[in-house]
Amino acid sequence: MRFEKRCLLALMALAALVPLVVRDQYVLHIAIMVLFYAVLATSLNLVVGYVGEFSLGHTAFLGTGAYAAAILATRYGWPVWATIPVAGLLAAVMGVVIGAITLRLQGPFFVIVTLSFSEVLRLVADNWIALTNGPMGIAGVPQPALLAEAGNLGAKQFYYALAWLLLAAALYLSFRFVNSNAGRAAVAVRENRYVAQSIGIRPLTYSMLALVLGALLSGMAGGFYAHYISFVGPEVFRFAFMVSMIIMVLIGGKGTLVGPLIGALLVTFLEEYLRETKELRLSLFGLAVIAIVLFLPRGLMGFITQRRETRAKEVAQPAAPAQRTAGRPA
Repeated sequence: MRFEKRCLLALMALAALVPLVVRDQYVLHIAIMVLFYAVLATSLNLVVGYVGEFSLGHTAFLGTGAYAAAILATRYGWPVWATIPVAGLLAAVMGVVIGAITLRLQGPFFVIVTLSFSEVLRLVADNWIALTNGPMGIAGVPQPALLAEAGNLGAKQFYYALAWLLLAAALYLSFRFVNSNAGRAAVAVRENRYVAQSIGIRPLTYSMLALVLGALLSGMAGGFYAHYISFVGPEVFRFAFMVSMIIMVLIGGKGTLVGPLIGALLVTFLEEYLRETKELRLSLFGLAVIAIVLFLPRGLMGFITQRRETRAKEVAQPAAPAQRTAGRPA
């Protein structure tokens, strides 16, 4: 836990220095997207990594948050500091509704039903024209008034700071949950559902807590996305977002808090680097996921942790015989 906490603090400290040394607007945009995807990957990791259920419907919470923020800002004039938290709360309510149905299922049934919820919400957004403006989406999501005279660089720096704060909040809440009794109970459910039940742990309760927290974080990320991009359409429910989140969690290492950050950094930069390859990019990502699953099933962070544990055991083993020898009488 100490190693992971030190890594998180170091990564966040380095991230805080980025706007101080980077003045290129394109690089700042990429950095903002890294932080945005890191929040999404962290939220998904709570369900996939700590509960052990493979959800394919996490974009339902992202889209709910994005549309909530866009509607509140464009129709009711709510500021960004109010729309993002409310977007997260509405997504959490959606998490309660979806979780009450899906978390009673296991395995492929859970996967299919969560994906179905996301697709249903996409169809609602595509056809409820009075609320969502249908396929045209909601354009012109207002920017904060303080950015009127800040210029393009100032706007990028503002959104970077906002994304950094959002990620810091997501990591803090996730860290507190994972290292709490509720988080340990969720891990027990992941390892063996029936053994957990035998010692008094209710799988539905603790799985629901993880799912709702993940929905809250994903909804807040959706609210941020709506203001930053200044447009929300039915594509926020698309499977492409889900694929990116899954790849980030798998590459970085599920069941760790640092893993999704590493995955978000690698995948976002690879997506930009391979943008010109178009459809070939998806094939390359597919090959990367296959390689990770085959050779690094615990992801990069899991591999690093395993190596540290192995080295610690190697150091401890020679010390034990030496202590026994020293304790023998001459």
